[in-house]
Amino acid sequence: MLSLKALINENDPGWYFVNQCIETAKNKVEILSVDTSKANEALYKMQVTTRSPMGAVVYMTGGLLIDNGWLRILGSGSLKLKRNLPDWNKGKGINVFGQDVPFLVIADDVIGGFFILNGGGFGGDLGNVYYFSPDNLEYEPLNLTYTDFLNFCFNYNLDEFYKGYRWANWKEDVCKLSCDNTFNFFPPLWTKEGKDIDKISRKAVPVDEQYNLNLDFRKQLGLDK
Repeated sequence: MLSLKALINENDPGWYFVNQCIETAKNKVEILSVDTSKANEALYKMQVTTRSPMGAVVYMTGGLLIDNGWLRILGSGSLKLKRNLPDWNKGKGINVFGQDVPFLVIADDVIGGFFILNGGGFGGDLGNVYYFSPDNLEYEPLNLTYTDFLNFCFNYNLDEFYKGYRWANWKEDVCKLSCDNTFNFFPPLWTKEGKDIDKISRKAVPVDEQYNLNLDFRKQLGLDK
């Protein structure tokens, strides 16, 4: 594994580019405070340089909250968003730190959707982002790189992307939700009965619990072959 010193690029830091994009973003972006020791540890575990946008987000932020916290991009962890990118992926895409990984879960949203970077486990479009969608439990290719995904979060019309899945007063509910929780809906969003977001019940559950539940549902429905 490369040393921390080798991973920190002071001549061409990716944060300059990322921060510029945040400053001109159309959507609300909250940069979570960073703890230097946690950032060092997370960057070392990820083995990505700070020249890359992903390395910059991990090293320079505790994470990013998009659109009043509807969408959470993982960084090195903070008091508000305790999960960090490498540790949260341990046991998912990561088995051993420093080795190649089939995928990385890089972000999630409050309705139980997950954004996943393809490391080879999803086919030949290496480096592209997929959306593990709660409304059909499919891995939907977004045809976005990590950098493109950041731009999507910062500038895309998220009301359009989440059309039909934003209930009345969602902003108030999301503000009360822990960034390490997500909403669990009943009936589930992938069922016929769960398609009207304003008529189904919801409760807060840990993000990890919802992720595993989505995987279990995929197996039960025969979607994993």
